[in-house]
Amino acid sequence: MSAQDGPASIDADALLGTRAVEAGVSALAGRNQHHLAAMAPEEQVEAANHWRELAVEVLSAARGALTGAEQVQGAGRAVIVLEDSGGEEVNVHVTFSPQLEEMQDGSIAGTPAQLAAMSLLESITGEPDDHGHGHSHDDEHGGHGHSHD
Repeated sequence: MSAQDGPASIDADALLGTRAVEAGVSALAGRNQHHLAAMAPEEQVEAANHWRELAVEVLSAARGALTGAEQVQGAGRAVIVLEDSGGEEVNVHVTFSPQLEEMQDGSIAGTPAQLAAMSLLESITGEPDDHGHGHSHDDEHGGHGHSHD
């Protein structure tokens, strides 16, 4: 058996890349094809965003297991995916782990990485909303899925 016949070696960080995440989303869409076909277009978008969150969460856990990285107490993650959607349009997908917390005063609490991602999103949109950040929450799925179209 040659070295080429064995498993491929990849960089663990590639698990959070667009190709890996979208492959996870495609697998979930395929597995749930019968549900997807019965959904209205806006529900299909919601489902795809939810599946993207799940894929990032699972792939993040796999990355952690492969790298042996210890989870730092209080640490969080924000994964931002920018993808072309045709012409000059860009879709932005964001997943936070753990989920962000909305405070009573309307501000958002999160880890330093998550708050940095929020600032980056503000600079992309240029228009803070009522909560002081420029993107919409997908509250139905725990408040940590975001999308700009």
